Amino acid sequence: MTWSQSRTSPSSATARIVWPVAAVLLSLLALAVGGLVWTGQRTNELAADQQLATLSASLDTEKRQTLQRFARVVGTPAAVTALTHPISPRAAQAAIGEPLEQVLGFEASFVVTPENIVVTGRAGAEPADQRRFDARLHLLAPALAELRDKLGQLALRRDPIFTSGADPATVARKAGVSRLAFDGGMLRILVAVPMLGEQDDPTGGLVAVGIRPLSLASLREDILRGNYADLHIEEVTAGGPIAPWALPVLDGQSMMRATLVWRPVRPGDQVLERVLPSIVIALLAIGLFSAFMFAHVRFVTTDLVNREARATHLALHDPLSGLPNRSLFAARLDAALARLDDHTDGVAVLFIDLDRFKDVNDTHGHEAGDVLLRIVARRLTDALRGADLLARFGGDEFAIMQTHVRSAHDCAALAHRILEAMREPFDVGAANVMVGATIGIAIAPENGRERDTLMKLADQALYRAKNDGRNRYAFFQIGMDHALIMRQAVDEDLAAAIAANELRVHYQPQYSPDGRTILGVEALVRWPHPVHGMIPPSTFVPMAEERGLITQLSEWVLRQACRDGRHWPGISVAVNVSPIQFRQADFVARTAHIVDEEGMDPTRVELELTEGVIVDDADVAEHAMVELRSLGFRFALDDFGTGYSSLIYLRRFAFDKIKIDRSFLEAMETTGESAILVHSVVHLGRALGLTVTAEGVETAEQQRFLQAVGCHQLQGYLLSRPLPAAEIDAMLGVARSAERLSA
Repeated sequence: MTWSQSRTSPSSATARIVWPVAAVLLSLLALAVGGLVWTGQRTNELAADQQLATLSASLDTEKRQTLQRFARVVGTPAAVTALTHPISPRAAQAAIGEPLEQVLGFEASFVVTPENIVVTGRAGAEPADQRRFDARLHLLAPALAELRDKLGQLALRRDPIFTSGADPATVARKAGVSRLAFDGGMLRILVAVPMLGEQDDPTGGLVAVGIRPLSLASLREDILRGNYADLHIEEVTAGGPIAPWALPVLDGQSMMRATLVWRPVRPGDQVLERVLPSIVIALLAIGLFSAFMFAHVRFVTTDLVNREARATHLALHDPLSGLPNRSLFAARLDAALARLDDHTDGVAVLFIDLDRFKDVNDTHGHEAGDVLLRIVARRLTDALRGADLLARFGGDEFAIMQTHVRSAHDCAALAHRILEAMREPFDVGAANVMVGATIGIAIAPENGRERDTLMKLADQALYRAKNDGRNRYAFFQIGMDHALIMRQAVDEDLAAAIAANELRVHYQPQYSPDGRTILGVEALVRWPHPVHGMIPPSTFVPMAEERGLITQLSEWVLRQACRDGRHWPGISVAVNVSPIQFRQADFVARTAHIVDEEGMDPTRVELELTEGVIVDDADVAEHAMVELRSLGFRFALDDFGTGYSSLIYLRRFAFDKIKIDRSFLEAMETTGESAILVHSVVHLGRALGLTVTAEGVETAEQQRFLQAVGCHQLQGYLLSRPLPAAEIDAMLGVARSAERLSA
């Protein structure tokens, strides 16, 4: 064999080496390109899906906001007044039609009866008649039908929105209808809301409907911020093709007549455009470069997914505590309720409010409040078991979904663990603070199977627990609905009632021991509510203190008592003083000013204080009493005998009168312990030179006993109930003057 025969040729050697390497490189390249193409395509699909969801959500938001704005216009008092009998078309135009057209851009709006008869309306800058409404009825009919169906369902559930003066935003959220429709080559938003006024049955009342055009330019720029390229409408023919990334748009009859189509952003293509030229240029290092690019793309994709996951997490979690927020809590609760059946354990909702959290913020600052909330979140988490879910709704409001609830004892056990966890001090950096927790509990399926129902009932139970003294828990019970409605009525109407002089002052006489002579009267406030009837002070006075209205209320009572009392010569007028009012820096000046302005002799004004008024800051209280006494005012210590230090106050403060609490008389026997106490109090008062008044005198036996022991004044239902000023006039023989009638 010759050399030439035995030696491998360069070409064949190159072929044996290069072609396998080339094949490997080409295979790697093909795999890399294929992988990149697949990854890019998948990224494009995910991006298009996300854009479709965002577009749908944006349109839903626009519909909801349009409905809310529409409801705010048609729900104004002016709009409701214009549509009450007699109906004022011009006023209705000014209150409804013109704002909807000129401010909100509605092309047409109508107020119609249940029979679709137009009461008022506006279309194309002109008052609308029945013909203009009928021309659009094909477009509006589904919205009207849906609205009336929702109203019927809400009426069956006796929903609170049917209360007179319901908030338009609440009406829009619960009963309003908003639809997107395609008609005449344009997108339109159709809205419908009930006109809730003084009607007893809103399902048979007037409804307002409106049509607002939605231009593609506005949709692209104002709502979508220009992120959707080439967004346009494509009409759909029967059996015709539909673009893969299209959002269906219905016509007035709920048939798909068109789609919203756009050119989706394709991040995968952008990645490929950057990567492929580099692969071609670096063909000799295709293996390493492909590996690098694959790792790079994987990193970019992973980072994108992680960012999206973080964004989703932030959207569903509270940023301060890291707990789920209201949206995630509602979704998890819906899922748990959907799994309920006769063979599974129940689900409970616990609403938690922190007690005295505002004091921590006001005293130590909001940073200390944030630290406190994070510590509370950790303690509440530690108190949970199994699959229970803790969420923060905002502020100092937390909620728990408790699963595997076999009985109310399971909920009570969890509530006890929470209250126990809150008893330890909280180190907020600046100080150790103490806060409590108040808990309201509702259980499914006993209290309901709907999420909104359970959350509403848990909220009602929470209010009951607060009213019962806080730092406790309460289960929902039948009857709390009425209590919550009453609380909401007081909360919404009290300030207006005070400003409008809708409250009334009754006066309970204070008699001489023989019951023949009126020596004084005590002013007692009453509230005749136009809807709920006579609301007792025990209901609205605590609400006035909670809402910061107690000073305004107390000053109103003082002014009215002076206005009436100046016409009753020779008798004193007693007015109760709230602890919050008494602690105001300008209490002395304002009290003196009111009495002087009403022309009342201050020596006939008796300010009734309880120990709670002066116990917090005795020095400030003593100074205020000295100033008022120098002006002639008199002071009475109310509920004497129920406190632990009344004798100390009698020594320090110069009271003119003590009032024996009615609780001593309720259980009094003429030879029992209560009788001995009453006898001692009377003699103590007489020894100190104080007038002694007994409250709650209801029997002749009590009167004879009090007269025998030397009590100076008697007050109670035996002698007289609280009476309006006119009846006090009659008892005293005082004629009502024209001045008083006008006042």
